Amino acid sequence: MSAMTAFHTTTPHMLKVSKEYARRTLMGGLSGFESPIGLDRHDRIAALKTGDIGFVHSWDINTAVDGPGTRMTVFMSGCPLRCQFCQNPDTWKMRDGQPVYLEAMIDKVARYRDVFQAAKEMDVHTCLDTAGFLNKNYTDEMIEDIDLCLLDVKAGDEERYKVLTGGMLAPTIAFGKRLAAHHKKIWVRFVLIPGLTDAPENVENIARICESFDGAVEHIDVLPFHQLGRPKWHELRIPYPLEHQKGPSAELKDRVRRQFEAHGFTVF
Repeated sequence: MSAMTAFHTTTPHMLKVSKEYARRTLMGGLSGFESPIGLDRHDRIAALKTGDIGFVHSWDINTAVDGPGTRMTVFMSGCPLRCQFCQNPDTWKMRDGQPVYLEAMIDKVARYRDVFQAAKEMDVHTCLDTAGFLNKNYTDEMIEDIDLCLLDVKAGDEERYKVLTGGMLAPTIAFGKRLAAHHKKIWVRFVLIPGLTDAPENVENIARICESFDGAVEHIDVLPFHQLGRPKWHELRIPYPLEHQKGPSAELKDRVRRQFEAHGFTVF
C-alpha cells in the first residue's frame, strides 16, 4: 500500500482529544425518533422530495458552536462535498443516516422549548449551517423561515475550491446573494489552513465574496484548522489527506484577521 493511500490508526492521545471536544456538547444521538421503516423505496423517495422525511446523522444541544446562545443542532446525512478538512466524514452519505419523520423532529425540538429564548412559531431561533449547495431545493419560503445562516466560504476561487472540496464555489456565492436579497443575517465561516487557504490572494477573494452579499454579513469567523476530526477518518478507513497538517500560527491568524478587517468586516 503506497504512502498516499495508507490507512492510519487512531492513537489513544487522539481519542482523548476528541473526547474532550465531545464533552462540550450533550450528544443526543438518534434516540426517541420515529423512523419510517415501513416505507418502500418509491414512497421514501417521494417523502424526501416533499420534505416529510429526512436523513439525520445525530443531534446535540450545545453552547460552544453552531450559532448564538444555547442551541439544538440537527446534523443531516448527505453532502455533495468531500472537504479535505471535514470533521464529519460519517455524514457524507445519506444512506448512512437514519430516516426520520419531520413531525418526529419537530416534536423533539418542542421538548426543549423552555431551554430556548426566541420568537417564532415555536419560539425557537432558527439557524441554518451550510456551504450553500442547496440550489432551488431550498425555496424562498424556506429562507424566510430562518433567522441566521452560518455560511461556509471555503475558498475564494473555483480552482482552489475544487482542490479543497471536490465541488464548485458558485453555488455558495449564489446562495449568499439569495440570503442577502431576503435580508437574512449571515455569519461567514472560513477555515484557515496553512499552505491551503492562507494565501493573501485567497483571503482577498473571500473578502470580496463577502462584500457581494450587500451588507448581510454580520461577522467573519476565522476558524483555525485542527485535527479533532482525524480519528473519524481512521475509523472509517478513509485515507486522510491532511494527516500531518499543522494548524496556523498566531501570527498567521492575526494577518488574516487584519485582511478581513481592512474590508470593514468584524472578525472573530
